[in-house]
Amino acid sequence: MIKAGNPGEFQTVSIAPFGLAGRLRIPSTPTKGIVLFAHGSGSSRQSPRNNVVADALKHVHIASLLFDLLMEDEANDRANVFDIDLLADRLIAATDWCRAQAATEALPIGYFGASTGAAAALVAAAKRPRGVAAIVSRGGRPDLAAGALARVAAPTLLIVGGDDPEVLALNRAAQQELHCESEIAVVPGASHLFEEPGTLEAVIDLASHWFLVHLKPIGPG
Repeated sequence: MIKAGNPGEFQTVSIAPFGLAGRLRIPSTPTKGIVLFAHGSGSSRQSPRNNVVADALKHVHIASLLFDLLMEDEANDRANVFDIDLLADRLIAATDWCRAQAATEALPIGYFGASTGAAAALVAAAKRPRGVAAIVSRGGRPDLAAGALARVAAPTLLIVGGDDPEVLALNRAAQQELHCESEIAVVPGASHLFEEPGTLEAVIDLASHWFLVHLKPIGPG
């Protein structure tokens, strides 16, 4: 049975139909929504930074699901790691899985994507325009979702490091293609991975606020 736990704790889950391994965090009630994490290339459900963000979201009563978008044998093929449509379809499968669980079926859904995972989140949201309530990108590559950007309906926050000028330029160009509510937040002194002191905390503050404002029921996708 899926149940609430303490901050820092998670439940290990297997996401049908692919058997993708995941970490599910359910806060104590009231739960305001659930955020699905789409990690970047070379990362997984064990991503230290994404787990820190997920723990912080739990403190503000937002559930989260971190999961491996690829099976181990699939991840060994580098072509799969950069197959944005494949990764988006896996994110949609995880969204459907959440809709099938009693503890999460009624929760508004948000996506948190990093690097290539941000592109997958945007493509998935474009395919399910009424299934996703909010999106946050951390150091994302929204340019890799260029063909889908105009169809994204969910309010989208693009967080970029101030010391990551190439990705910042890509995000600014991508924002021009978005027709949904969108903002770019630049974290001063942050590089692409937000490893500098205080920069991940800034991401947490920005993402938490965005999700708390925008995670609202919008109906089935």
